Amino acid sequence: MYRAIKILMLIICLIMLVPVSESWADQNNRLGINALGQGNFSQVADKIAELSRTGDIALVPVFEAMAAGDLYVRKADKTVFVVKENGSELNLSDAVTGASAGQGAKADFERIKVNNSLRRAVKTAIGALTLLSPDREIRLRAASSVFSSPSTDALELIETAITNEKDTYIKSVMEQARAAAILKSDRSLDDKRAAVKTIGERGDRDALGILSAAQANADGELRTDIDNTITALQSAQALWDVGQNVWYGLSLGSVLLLAAIGLAITFGVMGIINMAHGEMVMLGAYTTFMVQEIIRSSYPHLFDWSLIIALPVAFAITGVIGLIIERGIIRFLYGRPLETLLATWGVSLILQQGVRSIFGPSNREVGNPSWMSGGFELGGMTLTYNRMWIVVFAAGVFLTLLFVLKRSRFGLQMRAVTQNRRMASSMGIKTPWVDAFTFALGSGIAGIAGVALSQIDNVSPNLGQSYIIDSFMVVVFGGVGNLWGTLVGALSLGVVNKLLEPYTGAVLGKILILVLIILFIQRRPRGLFALKGRAVEA
Repeated sequence: MYRAIKILMLIICLIMLVPVSESWADQNNRLGINALGQGNFSQVADKIAELSRTGDIALVPVFEAMAAGDLYVRKADKTVFVVKENGSELNLSDAVTGASAGQGAKADFERIKVNNSLRRAVKTAIGALTLLSPDREIRLRAASSVFSSPSTDALELIETAITNEKDTYIKSVMEQARAAAILKSDRSLDDKRAAVKTIGERGDRDALGILSAAQANADGELRTDIDNTITALQSAQALWDVGQNVWYGLSLGSVLLLAAIGLAITFGVMGIINMAHGEMVMLGAYTTFMVQEIIRSSYPHLFDWSLIIALPVAFAITGVIGLIIERGIIRFLYGRPLETLLATWGVSLILQQGVRSIFGPSNREVGNPSWMSGGFELGGMTLTYNRMWIVVFAAGVFLTLLFVLKRSRFGLQMRAVTQNRRMASSMGIKTPWVDAFTFALGSGIAGIAGVALSQIDNVSPNLGQSYIIDSFMVVVFGGVGNLWGTLVGALSLGVVNKLLEPYTGAVLGKILILVLIILFIQRRPRGLFALKGRAVEA
């Protein structure tokens, strides 16, 4: 009986000790957090590092509030609170428990100031604490954060996290973060040489930056290892830079393809030099802006679908405008190319001024849906989602148009008119309406090109002028009226342009491309892929 009473008393004591120990932990955290409101920046940074070494993930919201400027100290008793402004009052939250602590007057509190060094210290502390989070994504972000801002204060916690980590990929990132921290520590030479090897195996620009920063304070064998690793990384990065420029060239070529493909159809079938083609692109971009404005005000939950909705709307609007221009102006000027050039130039000025009068001369904001925002790393290259989707979209437009021209009745009639207008007319094809709908199709494609370009360029009345000259160069270089020629011409000019830019600059690069096209046209006046047919060859 006596032994049972002793066991019962022991259990009661243990139960009573649990909240006491929790109270001690809270008290220690409270003392440390309150110390953040006292002392100079260097002392506060030391206190941040000391708190991060506790490994208590409950401190993360406090550090996040500090980085956001939401941490205040009460002047009367130097107690620190997480604060949200509410007019002249402050809504207070307990920094330790997160519970509401009522309200206070602004005059009774002072914001804890944060400079750049403190922001780095806070970022490192958050990274170190979240290394132990049960959430995989949080741990991965934390490891990446510690690698980009290495600190010896987080070294012990990183090593603990590595021991506990089960995910192979996250563990490798943590080991890279540990290596970056070791280079700043007083660890042994062997540890630092191993750290250099680990960072070198990462092989990206961040690794190059970490090693370059460590290079200044290294000597002897460590300096040799760092120099050799930097040289190897720079050589590899040079190859990745070429790949990056090729990708930029392909994305630029996709943009040129979207802008030029409609012009290739109208120019090839009708022989019309349409100077208003760029304005069709511009109208497509403004259609996207209007669709997004309506969705923002009335249907905000559909914003991620805004571009999908804008595509058919832009195609219909610009197609109808193109049909009106052809029926109202261009059909009276066939066979007089100079007059059609001047007439369409006048139409382009009218459209530009009309857009200026309605929307104003300043740029308009067109948002990116979530699925077109951000990017990802591929080796040493950075690929953004908006460019990637534009490449995919351009390929889709090209294949759809190719199908229409090769497999549909309208496409057959269009090709017949292109090759021999008189023979097509004698076979019963209504060539005037083929011309009208061809011009409408080209204008509609320019409109959906404007939807895509609104994601990577400024939406303004001058948007189309940026692409009209390049579009004509693509069409002439590839072969008038030939879709495959337009594709090859657009991608070739895009890649060559981006490969020349690092060495010649953007302006001189464009001049060199223009000179090369002129020389090429002297040898092949009909472009890369010349159309065949009696009328064409005449």
